[in-house]
Amino acid sequence: MRRLLDAGMPVFGERGFHAARVDDIVRAARTSHGTFYLYFANKEDLLRALATECAQEIDALADRLGPVTPDAAGEAELRSFVEQFFAIYKRYGPVLRAWMEGHVEDRHVSALGLQAFTDIATALGNRMREANGHVDNASVSALMALLERFAYLLVSRGLGIDDDVTVDTVTTIVHRGFFAAPAVV
Repeated sequence: MRRLLDAGMPVFGERGFHAARVDDIVRAARTSHGTFYLYFANKEDLLRALATECAQEIDALADRLGPVTPDAAGEAELRSFVEQFFAIYKRYGPVLRAWMEGHVEDRHVSALGLQAFTDIATALGNRMREANGHVDNASVSALMALLERFAYLLVSRGLGIDDDVTVDTVTTIVHRGFFAAPAVV
């Protein structure tokens, strides 16, 4: 089952969800159609399983986010979050793209994506409130758009930017811009 799940991700990424075929997934997993159908009814079922895994990882990340204070400790906490968020996005990019681009008509899969990103937004909003004393929906929405679209760009365009430089840059922008961290002169 794990081999099929792991094979499904790059097949969805390379071919797109709609163009991907069970045959492509089976070939990539080096297994049989019988094995595929032992675990999954169809490719939608495989995507649902991947979406469930992804949503669980995003929910766990939201739960782990500690205080993001304006000091070095808060920046370190935020850096860890950003690094993990980008890693999840990199691993589950095809699933996340299916959610974000509306390619999946499965209500369960769509609901998982919506709930996962709501959980992240709520966690970040709570941490912004703790750091700044207040937060508005526009700030949380802008932060989520920045994180999600930048992660999408990294995964879909293969910019070739060093991962540490990327995480450090995004962390600095978010920390200063959303958590009232002072600029270092």
